[in-house]
Amino acid sequence: MLEQYKNAIEKSNIISKTDTEGIITFVNEEFCKISGYTKEELIGKNHNIVRHSDVEQEKFKTLWETIKSKKVYKATVKNRAKDGSVFYVNTTVIPILNNKEEIVEFIAIRYDVTKEVFYKEELLKKEKELQELNETLELRVERKTKELEELNKTLEERVKEEVSKNEQKQKVMFLQSREASLGQMLANIAHQWRQPLTELNLTLFSMKKAAQNSDEEKLTIFYDESKNILKNMSQTIDDFTNFFNPQKEKHLFFVNESIEEALSLLDKMIAENMISVKVKLEKSEVLGIQNELTQVIINLIKNSKDAFITKAILIREISITLKEKDGFAHIEFQDNAGGISKENIDNIFEPYFTTKHQSSGTGLGLFMSKMICQKGLDGDLEVSSKKGITNFNIKIPLAKRMR
Repeated sequence: MLEQYKNAIEKSNIISKTDTEGIITFVNEEFCKISGYTKEELIGKNHNIVRHSDVEQEKFKTLWETIKSKKVYKATVKNRAKDGSVFYVNTTVIPILNNKEEIVEFIAIRYDVTKEVFYKEELLKKEKELQELNETLELRVERKTKELEELNKTLEERVKEEVSKNEQKQKVMFLQSREASLGQMLANIAHQWRQPLTELNLTLFSMKKAAQNSDEEKLTIFYDESKNILKNMSQTIDDFTNFFNPQKEKHLFFVNESIEEALSLLDKMIAENMISVKVKLEKSEVLGIQNELTQVIINLIKNSKDAFITKAILIREISITLKEKDGFAHIEFQDNAGGISKENIDNIFEPYFTTKHQSSGTGLGLFMSKMICQKGLDGDLEVSSKKGITNFNIKIPLAKRMR
């Protein structure tokens, strides 16, 4: 039985023995496998044959002071194999005493922790990259915020010019009201930037959990997900800035691609909220800003998601249909989220009218979505609601009609 115990320990651990001067007197097969040396190359050699040059001399001094004082030494040690590769082992060095309490040899029992160490180093590296990305994002947010403030000042100046050209009281009141709406809009945009940070924090927590479980596949998935969140936040800033830019250029794009992009960006949210999305799209080309139409579709989907949750809808369905008719691209967006009440449906396109709590994000808002459809795409956005079903209809002139 003693022999069986010995065999069990040797086959499951990396074992070596040295004399009191550190000269190797015994190694098992596991030691040979991890170091790359044969028994013949190791027996009679000093144990520092596997020592890595990066390890400080002070650590070896502590090791010898500990075991020479007849105490057990434990540590994680970085070693170098015969081929130059690095491996890490959790090491326990035990002094063996004779009946006179004199040290006659040392036994070292180890187990391989190379993967765990590499996972930890990789996690630290990726955490540092994410921190740098986050810092860069904060700088961009600050810079873009200043740009928006400057654009807002420009709008104020333009308002003053219009007022000076037209002394009618109603025109002055209209422009002042519009200016106030734009100020409120900027406040909501700032709120929208902060929302994805919650999702980013949850993803970072999942990364740490995956690293603790040595799950490299999940670690990579969560890392890429974090970068996509930061990328989307940055893209949102650019989209808002572009919306306020009076010199933005329109270009030809396919409506179906804009819708598909919105669905791709919200794929995770749709799945997490168990929403069934049915899509039937024709290939339709129009003139405008593709990102702006994508933001309109995103806003409609998020509004539906919020309504599903607020009204506790169990079977959640959205359908999006795109077809061409009479020289226009028609997008029909429909959900079964309980519909819109009669007292609200006439107001939903007013500047920042909302039935949600102030803490809830509203994206661009239906007011901005309608402005995009009318001003940016030369089309329109309309709504109807009946028996718990809501329909939003977007109408955009086809590119061939505008040539």
